[in-house]
Amino acid sequence: MGKVFSHSKSLRNISTHYCAGCGHGIAHRLIAEVVDELNIREQVIAVAPVGCAVIAYDYWDFDCSEAAHGRALAVATAIKRVRPQNIVFTYQGDGDLAAIGTNETIHAANRGENLTVIFINNAVYGMTGGQMAPTTLLGQKTATTPQGRKPEEGYPLKISEMLALLAGVKYIERTALSSPQEVMKTKKAIRQAFQNQIDHVGFSLVEILSPCPTYWAMPPRQALDWINNVMAKEFPLGRIK
Repeated sequence: MGKVFSHSKSLRNISTHYCAGCGHGIAHRLIAEVVDELNIREQVIAVAPVGCAVIAYDYWDFDCSEAAHGRALAVATAIKRVRPQNIVFTYQGDGDLAAIGTNETIHAANRGENLTVIFINNAVYGMTGGQMAPTTLLGQKTATTPQGRKPEEGYPLKISEMLALLAGVKYIERTALSSPQEVMKTKKAIRQAFQNQIDHVGFSLVEILSPCPTYWAMPPRQALDWINNVMAKEFPLGRIK
């Protein structure tokens, strides 16, 4: 368990259930700070599906809704259409957004729903035991690829690049939590994605490369280096659209 320290009104100062070195706590803090800085705490509604962040609502001090696995963007679409005055965002992992929820993701993006998506990519299924995810790298060892992922098991799915081809998508950026500098870039991207919704720009997504030391089987410091030296080569950082 870890402690998420923040002066943000939108983040409860309580211990989290995340493993040591996990990036979810950092991402939670950045989102909470952006919500406070944009003064949208009373308007925002988060949607968190099944995954490591399934109880994100225990840590954020604003309105949240839970969705079935992969269905966050379907739920978010419904909420936004019924309550267009609210600022609605989803918080999803790679197994959720890019596998079980691929259909919902693609069609919400293609419709150009005025939503904000925070996509945590740690290249593995974290909640259910460290199985291969769509974003698992070739050669990466997981519970279901103990010898390393092979091409016949699929290549890492670059969901952000795929979504960028859709006319309904207005903003996509990939960032990381691998250094203080990258954390600040991540916060800037999150702020942009929320501002786009406030300005009725359309569908915005921020993909965040996040460490999972537990299922990468490496110390937290090494996990950060792995993002910089290995993962970011497969998933290049920067604005995609």
